[in-house]
Amino acid sequence: MRTASGKKLLTSAEYEGLVEQGVLHEDDRVELIEGEVIPLSPIGPPHGGVVICLANVLIPLLAGRAVVGVQTSTRLSDITEPQPDLLILRPRGDFYTTAHPLPEDIFCLIEVSDSSLAYDRGRKAPLYAQAGVPETWLFNLPEEFLEVYREPGPRGYASVTTLRRCDRVAFAAFPDLVIEVSDLLPLLPLLPQLQ
Repeated sequence: MRTASGKKLLTSAEYEGLVEQGVLHEDDRVELIEGEVIPLSPIGPPHGGVVICLANVLIPLLAGRAVVGVQTSTRLSDITEPQPDLLILRPRGDFYTTAHPLPEDIFCLIEVSDSSLAYDRGRKAPLYAQAGVPETWLFNLPEEFLEVYREPGPRGYASVTTLRRCDRVAFAAFPDLVIEVSDLLPLLPLLPQLQ
């Protein structure tokens, strides 16, 4: 597939083939977005620490109800395979070892955003909505809040809620599991360098 400018776009199968051929390695920090291989920034301590915190809070909380995937790929379409920070997934016996999760497998997709904020909000969130991912959480580290996106559609998410540390949140799929936002973001007071 080529764009009008002649740029070669990859399908998910071609992208995964690059790993099998050794052109890309499983630990390369890249993702496939609308047919383009996009490099990802290295994970710094603030970003990595928040991902670790989220995983440690969410895994026991969701035990028996959902599977938590950490920095794993999801196939949104034949040309888009992003690598979000966390995926809250429907339980599956093979733990997604035979195929990447699809939009219908996802309860919620989570991005932790510092230097990637504009990219995550402006490019990736609309793709998540268009693919039908029911809920996306974006942890906005520079401004110290959580953006909750719901009601996906072809033009993006119809509902966007901003929550601060003093607020509470629950996944749409699990409304009985109410979480203090401050429990999810304990590192934020230590991150003035992001502003």
